[in-house]
Amino acid sequence: MKIIVISDTHLETDTIPPHLAELFDKYEMIIHAGDFSSLGFYKALEKTGKLKAVHGNSDDRDVKKLLPETLVFEVEGTKIGLVHHGALSIMDTGPIRYKALEMGVNILVFGHIHRPIIEKRDVLLICPGSPTKPRMSDPCAVELIIENGTVTADIIEISGQSCSYIDFSRKLDEEQN
Repeated sequence: MKIIVISDTHLETDTIPPHLAELFDKYEMIIHAGDFSSLGFYKALEKTGKLKAVHGNSDDRDVKKLLPETLVFEVEGTKIGLVHHGALSIMDTGPIRYKALEMGVNILVFGHIHRPIIEKRDVLLICPGSPTKPRMSDPCAVELIIENGTVTADIIEISGQSCSYIDFSRKLDEEQN
């Protein structure tokens, strides 16, 4: 199964932006690790019929009423856990690993930090970053493929606005070269 993993979209719209809709069409499932921000955007994603999601800390009250804080589901025999507040630090993924072990999952998807992480230990930890509001990265998502007991995860870049730090850093590089 081909899955697109996203988080922290923070969109105040009731439609899916065209560049994301085109991307989502290529996948059988959309996993969103919270912070849709608006009920309208959540409903737009829900209409695809492909969505698995949890709410995040910035979601409005209506989204929080509809979505759980944690979710566990199975894809082709692989247990996937989903939370928003997974790691408060990108330097220490220990606490999120313990959360994955506590949940009894093979893969734990989390959000909140707006920066991508894929870390394989005894469990696979995935933070997809953000396709619309990245921090210290370009807009991105994670492509997760689960087939015949094999799991692969890759960060994919998405068109859109990079964080201001990345833009500033690139401008400095251009000026020095």
